[in-house]
Amino acid sequence: MAVATVNLRAVTSWVGIARLFAIVLSCIAFSLVASTGDFGGPYGTWCMFTWCFCFAVTLLVVVLELLELYPKLPLSWDDFTSAFSMLAALMVFTTSVVFPSTFISSPCSGSKCVRQAVATTFSCLCFLAYALEVGLTRAKPGDISSFLSTVPGLLKVFEAYVACLIFSLLDAYSSEAGLQWCVAVYSICFIITLLIIIFTIGRCLTYIPCPLEKMLVGYNALALAMYLTATILWPLYSFRGKSRPNSCGRNCWWNKHLGITFLTIFNLIAYLVDLVYSTKMVFIRAPP
Repeated sequence: MAVATVNLRAVTSWVGIARLFAIVLSCIAFSLVASTGDFGGPYGTWCMFTWCFCFAVTLLVVVLELLELYPKLPLSWDDFTSAFSMLAALMVFTTSVVFPSTFISSPCSGSKCVRQAVATTFSCLCFLAYALEVGLTRAKPGDISSFLSTVPGLLKVFEAYVACLIFSLLDAYSSEAGLQWCVAVYSICFIITLLIIIFTIGRCLTYIPCPLEKMLVGYNALALAMYLTATILWPLYSFRGKSRPNSCGRNCWWNKHLGITFLTIFNLIAYLVDLVYSTKMVFIRAPP
């Protein structure tokens, strides 16, 4: 009869401790918010989903590593955990900004507001726990055994996540050719970046019959050029001849288009840094 092996390093190493903190902090955050009963609407649903999702997946990761069951999974475990920790850090950071700005009123008084404020604090600490995990698991310079733990790999997760945020703000836009091109840029780059992440985790990149590293450099250069055009065209066609409405609330088209403008700039910078790091990894190698 086989005896299950217990790997205590899964909970005693620095990475394991960071994951345990993330589990506890995310659990406290969604429990406090659930106790208030005030988390309706798309923003509240997103915040609750983020905390519950990160809690569940991190707990699963710790259990699989504790019982050493992860080698049986048909995926690259290091790439999966690196990608997830980066994604969780981004999701919790977004939630830590969205939740208080949406649900906490000023002045803050009463037990409900106190619980919401404490939940926000624990959410911020949870983000720090995931950020610490990202820093601890990031590949050392020259180590490319786990692509998604390298700077270009982590940037791939960032680029895909920012694209998702852009899509969440694209509820309405005019049919002008310039804006349609921008939406095409966001969609094409998101799909290709997501496929790179999925193929990396699924260990499928080795089946591509071409030099993978050089292909990624070429894609980053193309994505950078496409995002450069979107950075210019989106604000040009979105705000040309239009002024900000006097009554511009949370769902105002102006605020959403302005948010897309800044997110486009963030992704432009991300693809630029990605291109620089990818080029260094491919063409500037340390002597053997």
